[in-house]
Amino acid sequence: MNSHFTTARELLALCAARHRSIADIAIAREIEESGETESAILARMLRYYERMRDSVREGLAIDRPSPSGLSGGDARRLLVYAESGAALLGEAFGRVIAYGCAVLETNAAFGRIVATPTAGSAGVVPACLLSLQETRGLSDEQASRALFTAGGVGHIIGANACFSGARGGCQAEVGSASSMAAAAIVEAVGGSPESAIHAAAFALMNTLGMVCDPVGGYVEVPCVSRNGMFAAHSFLAANMALAGMRCLIPFDEVVSAMRDIGRRMPPALKETAEAGLAATPTGLRFRPAPFHSSESPP
Repeated sequence: MNSHFTTARELLALCAARHRSIADIAIAREIEESGETESAILARMLRYYERMRDSVREGLAIDRPSPSGLSGGDARRLLVYAESGAALLGEAFGRVIAYGCAVLETNAAFGRIVATPTAGSAGVVPACLLSLQETRGLSDEQASRALFTAGGVGHIIGANACFSGARGGCQAEVGSASSMAAAAIVEAVGGSPESAIHAAAFALMNTLGMVCDPVGGYVEVPCVSRNGMFAAHSFLAANMALAGMRCLIPFDEVVSAMRDIGRRMPPALKETAEAGLAATPTGLRFRPAPFHSSESPP
């Protein structure tokens, strides 16, 4: 049975015809393409999720600056603030922001992460699923299964646009991650495939135009804070869809818009560190010194 899809329209048609979730269709597609058994695929995704969770915990333990000096210790500060009872909108809201930042701090400290879909956006999905485990009692198996929902949405974005900040700006990285996470949240709490796709559309639509302007060329500022903030953004998009809101622009068209915006975006705002925050007076202080080879030319 063919489970191929490259658009949300095709994916939702498969879900409707088989009375299955996005995660189910994504798993079926992986079985067909890899030739592996379902149990093997589920076990591998569970390992990925465990690694994601570890990257959150490792980031929360960091209490020193990263090698660049641009980040380090903020995720821990956010967690302490969340647990103090003073966090705006409550502890759970504060925790999801801390978790998103933590993964990027792990990355900056040369720790191991799972690109979801990129290293620069790797904190969003883990932050959301770990938060759901804590607030909704999801098991590890349920959380890792939600990664297939995220993967299904990511497959559509990758097939029709891109994930690269160098090609599409940060909308392609953090925007895609937030979209994937929003859909995963919806299905993880029992929402329909249609609601999950609307959540994905809300999350991506409201990140369109975001530039990639890393200070010093490092994946730290503003990347760390963006991962925390857009993990929260994913929950907002999921909440809208679960409440019955419907995105006026279909998800496939939002993806097309992101692709078009990325093509129109100036190269200076696409991971080159030539403009935006990277070109501010403070940002320029962190620009790496030019590399000079010690070898004589041939």
